[in-house]
Amino acid sequence: MNGTPDRSRLAGRRHSRRVPASLRGVALALVASVALVACGGGGDGAETENIPEPSYGDVALPSTLPGPTTTLPAPEVMPLTGLPIEDAAAATRPALVAKIDNHPAARPQAGLNQADIVYEENVEQLTRFAAVFHTNAPTNVGPIRSGRTQDVNLFSAYLNPLFVWSGGNGKTTSLINKSVLVNMGALVAYQQGGYKRDSTRKAPHNLYADASKIYLLTPKGATRPPQQFQYRTASDAMPATATASAGMKLSMDGVQVQWLWDAASGNYLRSVGKDKHMDADGSQVNAKNVVTLFMQYKASAADPRSPEAQSVGEGEAWIYTNGSLVKGKWKRAKETDVFALTDLAGAPIKLTPGRSWIELPRANKGADVPAGTDPTKVKFP
Repeated sequence: MNGTPDRSRLAGRRHSRRVPASLRGVALALVASVALVACGGGGDGAETENIPEPSYGDVALPSTLPGPTTTLPAPEVMPLTGLPIEDAAAATRPALVAKIDNHPAARPQAGLNQADIVYEENVEQLTRFAAVFHTNAPTNVGPIRSGRTQDVNLFSAYLNPLFVWSGGNGKTTSLINKSVLVNMGALVAYQQGGYKRDSTRKAPHNLYADASKIYLLTPKGATRPPQQFQYRTASDAMPATATASAGMKLSMDGVQVQWLWDAASGNYLRSVGKDKHMDADGSQVNAKNVVTLFMQYKASAADPRSPEAQSVGEGEAWIYTNGSLVKGKWKRAKETDVFALTDLAGAPIKLTPGRSWIELPRANKGADVPAGTDPTKVKFP
């Protein structure tokens, strides 16, 4: 976010472990070195962002959670994918939410195909990803960028997620520190090995996180995330309201997105504009489900130039799963609730077990590609 944070932005009430003074200067120099302005143009939109100057107070690590903690029973499946549990320790740790850059200079990103769930949010004339890790803890995730006020609304449903971000303005940082999100930002976790710079990339598109090391900093009391969606079992049929679909086209802010069903792999494959969207591992970005939740956006209280998705309430939902489109609605009473998805008949919508992408476009910004239709004949809305 634009702006300079206040000096106390990292002094949340859950913080108690102090970084030695000898290391604070190093951390400050590293973060200050990326106080640059990044601009992108063309079909992918444009973004201008000042990386915030660091706080000059003590940098602290979270050690405990504020208030009462929530204990959930051991899950029967991995809560964010619905797949069988292969690692019992991973199943009970908190989710880790990483804010990932989607500026053209940031591609290919690292870690998108290892995340259980990825959200795509509108930001300033571009989009940004929030990759939610739980099953996996990759050592290279990014590029990492700043947070938004809408992140608190979206990710409070994960209870106490470790929030991985490059920083934000004073209002955004204060909001995050007062929320259930656990601040594991660059100023907090850099010196513990949680972040690193990629010397082959230019700032601000060169900050990466090591999820495995950030997990080592998990504060006492952090719990596993609740299951976010319902998943089909082998005995569950697709709903009667489902229609065969080849995929969809989306017009996000400054970014044209296409998801096409690939029957051979059983995945939806993502493209940006006319190009395949590739992960840094060499594979095309893919998902078993593409959950499209049409949102209203309002100006953020932290910065009027920043759009904020209104994710509490209800709206239209298009769910792409198993080569079909299920239309319905999403509903959410408060920010700690998960999204309730129902089809046009009022029945719960169940996803295919596996990784999912959550798209958050504005109203009327999606176009279905009916089965058997040449995708090039369908215009972006």
